[in-house]
Amino acid sequence: MMTKKIASLVLTAVMAVSMLAGCGANANTSSGGSGVGTAPADGKIKIGVSIWNSTDALGSKCKEIIDAAADALDVDVQYVDQGHVSEQVTASVDQLVASGCQGIIICNSSDSEMTPVIKTCTDNQVYLAQFFRIISETNSPAVYQAAKESPYYVGAVHENEPENGRKLINMLLDAGYRDVGLIGWEQGDATWLGRWEGYQAGANDWNSAHPDDPVTLSEPQYAGTTAEGGTKAADALMAADPGLDAMIPAGGGGEPLLGAIAAIATAGKTGEIGVVSTDFLDDLGEALQDGRMTGESGGHYCDPLFAFMMVYNAIRGKYTGFDGQINEIQFPYLYVADVEGYASYDEYKKYFVDRLPYTQEELKSMAELDMDALREKAAALSIADAAARAGN
Repeated sequence: MMTKKIASLVLTAVMAVSMLAGCGANANTSSGGSGVGTAPADGKIKIGVSIWNSTDALGSKCKEIIDAAADALDVDVQYVDQGHVSEQVTASVDQLVASGCQGIIICNSSDSEMTPVIKTCTDNQVYLAQFFRIISETNSPAVYQAAKESPYYVGAVHENEPENGRKLINMLLDAGYRDVGLIGWEQGDATWLGRWEGYQAGANDWNSAHPDDPVTLSEPQYAGTTAEGGTKAADALMAADPGLDAMIPAGGGGEPLLGAIAAIATAGKTGEIGVVSTDFLDDLGEALQDGRMTGESGGHYCDPLFAFMMVYNAIRGKYTGFDGQINEIQFPYLYVADVEGYASYDEYKKYFVDRLPYTQEELKSMAELDMDALREKAAALSIADAAARAGN
């Protein structure tokens, strides 16, 4: 559940479409129902990317690494920015299918969107994988079953969000904060629900062990994916609870977080209200020093890269027989909880921000891995791993 340029953009209801290279490919030539695809003989493979925003802090890094993989493998890519607005999420897939994509990777905003998305991809024999998301078998059993039964739903790449939420709330608790306001994206977002589960679990554990020093969590305010939404949500939390001393804004590129930080500053409470979130800010070191941030999780924007590889190899016919199961790849987060801890983020910047963690040759070789080996490759990714491959 990574970073480069922080652009305080307010998403509108209009989808922004960024075209990379020419269309250059026809519809997938795989035989329906077999789960076996073949690359088109008359052009390049074309993969679509349905993403909330390809230009914000996290989205720009996702785009950078997908573009690198596409260049290494001579694949055409088309992006559709859908703002995590449900109607735009489903419309983005229709658009990518209509443009001739043989595969699509998607960061959706809720499990319910995946029902029409899976149907569209299955009906049109287009391979599909999720990134930063996985369908909840517990909360959305019918959607989960539809994914399992589709020979075109390849799998999902995501983080352990309940664990992430638990560690974030513990950062605040360890720093002495007890009255915490929550800011989410949209109601029903699977990643947000996982983090919220972790916040609640961490708070419950604390209260069981410290009954005389309890922590309270607010009901969440929802900000969407915009800075403006983050500002409004933070203002509402502060107005409802004058004693509020901490906030956890949703991550996912930083826009709601930036809005919340701005609201706290306007209220004159920078340094008084502790803030933790997910997805590293470019100026995290300075934000930790001046009190804008208490801590943050982040570190990986490679989820879409591995989803891209899953779909690429399904189109090539390399990955077969995956219908009846959901292939899952899970990444660990990195955590920075104080100014001293920023040293680990400084190392991360050397190998994930200043350069990509994989070279062109490594990306080419990754495309030849089977699913188990690809899963192992993802599990091995770390600062130490990237540094070792860089020769340091």
